[in-house]
Amino acid sequence: MQFGPVSLTEAEGAILAHRVDTADGPLPKGARLDAMALARLAAAGLSEVIVARPDTGEIGEDAAAARLAEALLAGAGGLRGGGAATGRVNLHATGPGLLRADVARIDALNAVHPMITLATLPDLARAEPRSMVATVKIISYAVPEAALEAACAHAAGALRLVPPVLTRAALIETALPGAEPPAPKGREALALRLRRLGVALAPRCIVPHRTAPLAGALTDALAETDAEILFILTASATSDPADVAPAALVAAGGRLERYGMPVDPGNLLFIGALHGRPVIGLPGCARSPALNGADWVLERVICGLPVGAADIARMGVGGLLKEIAARGRLREAPSE
Repeated sequence: MQFGPVSLTEAEGAILAHRVDTADGPLPKGARLDAMALARLAAAGLSEVIVARPDTGEIGEDAAAARLAEALLAGAGGLRGGGAATGRVNLHATGPGLLRADVARIDALNAVHPMITLATLPDLARAEPRSMVATVKIISYAVPEAALEAACAHAAGALRLVPPVLTRAALIETALPGAEPPAPKGREALALRLRRLGVALAPRCIVPHRTAPLAGALTDALAETDAEILFILTASATSDPADVAPAALVAAGGRLERYGMPVDPGNLLFIGALHGRPVIGLPGCARSPALNGADWVLERVICGLPVGAADIARMGVGGLLKEIAARGRLREAPSE
């Protein structure tokens, strides 16, 4: 692409590189310079202007952005693109779910040509309906069509939205002997998380903080509700795989997959299964609506993605999340 200052007599048909204010209003950056536009520039006292002029074999920014977006959307359910403007097309989610971003494909796409770019949310980011998950941006006014074709080849299969596959959940809470029933904020925080994914929560269930009553409640939840996923939130933090909540899962005939995760806040989460249905023991920080390790696990389980012991073990990098002030013991004492 040719770029630089030219006289007005040579500028017709070129693209204006920078906005110019004229007596009849501004000529915006990216405007195609026709005879009328050149007359306005001359009336503004200009004799030359900075322009861009695509070479043979190059495609304009909007057409290029639209083609790349089309390649990204081909076969990518749950995503839609907007119109191209100033070399940009934004991609949005059509419903709730998790974004899957193929890092290798996206890296390869962005390596083709520095003027052809794709920016996305992180892989496995939660998306809500109409939320923007990616943006295509053609930086220059035109790019080589051959480079665009190569980028489009890498774009195929690079993005998709994984929708929720579970729609019904139950939460069992425990109360310590002689203590007041737990405050509803834990249930309310979970209900908010579930609503974002279109999951309904069964009526409240509170049992004593003992293994046998909790095991019975888990069994009853399977028999009396249509919950597809079970959650446990205990009055006292789970501190060992043999503690009340994991032990209750095993006593009810379930399987403990993993206790503990390398995500903070969220270390004390456990996950398992009971008669084919996932069971998640929530850490105490889940009483706050702030992001914690439980979000990563429940979102993936609800969207049908595998979350086993090995998957949780790989969550450490990036797993140091923002501190939750409501926690009983902060990482560091507040500075004075």
